[in-house]
Amino acid sequence: MKPGDPLLYLSRADLEGLGIGAADAVAAIEGLIKGRQAGTVWNTPKSAIAPGDGRYFMNTLSVADEPPYGAVKALGLNAANHTLGLDTIAALVVLHDSRTGWPLAVMEGAWVTAVRTAGLSAVAATHLARKDAARIAFIGCGVQARGHLDAFAELFPLIEVRAFGRGTQNRDRLLAIAAEKGLKGVASETARAAIEGADIVVTSVPAHGHLEPFLDAAWLAPGAFAAITDLAEPWIAADMTAIDRIVVDDLEQERTMPEPLVEPALVAGDITQLVTGAIPGRRDAGETTAFIFRGLALGDLALAYLAYEAALAKGAGIKLER
Repeated sequence: MKPGDPLLYLSRADLEGLGIGAADAVAAIEGLIKGRQAGTVWNTPKSAIAPGDGRYFMNTLSVADEPPYGAVKALGLNAANHTLGLDTIAALVVLHDSRTGWPLAVMEGAWVTAVRTAGLSAVAATHLARKDAARIAFIGCGVQARGHLDAFAELFPLIEVRAFGRGTQNRDRLLAIAAEKGLKGVASETARAAIEGADIVVTSVPAHGHLEPFLDAAWLAPGAFAAITDLAEPWIAADMTAIDRIVVDDLEQERTMPEPLVEPALVAGDITQLVTGAIPGRRDAGETTAFIFRGLALGDLALAYLAYEAALAKGAGIKLER
């Protein structure tokens, strides 16, 4: 950038219009993961505060030499926001030039969060899910479910979408999106009915303070893959042994957390090891696998720099004077 160049602001509408797909996100995230392994990408464990009444505040930081960007995200969440007509998650991302440290862009962060979360799941799924996965089940039907449906429909030969959630509005919206994609939609009456026989299961149950676990890993079919985006809080901890192999997003980050996502002895490794081949991907058609994650900062960086470069190419966004 040149001295005096304006700061670019990208709204949610700007970001949604850029045409960034799941394959783009997977390639960018895997590239940064490999860079991290090579020592040219840095990713700090996220910091978070949970006041204990359904509110949650978090930030992430990741910096790369190539591509030369850094990203900082600030996020707030309240599961009760729907009572005010607000989205559950609100966030902003600031993208920096990693060579000078200067901010390049500010962008709406809920889109980045949703697409990067689905992108991380998709990276794991390309290694851990069966290539012929056709039936996908969603437990929780909000923003994360819609982002995952877009990503997984692009990457797998889906034919059926099952949905189970607390209310009908998000469920029906998710099934309408499935219908637009030419997929059969099923409104499941119970979580168990949705999960049993599904090839891919995505859980994104909003936190409600003291959530009583209600999902049993024993319901997963042989060969199923589960993308668990909700810290595994709705899953019965004692039954996670029913999963043959569990991968988390970042072992280093896990060591900084007061409570583990899952019993550490059940964890086969993290996504960096998976992408770089340090641990194997799916080993056979009958293996039941899961990816349980908190969110990896370099995922935010990947989507932020993709969005910035696409916006420059398309002339999208609003230029703000410094």
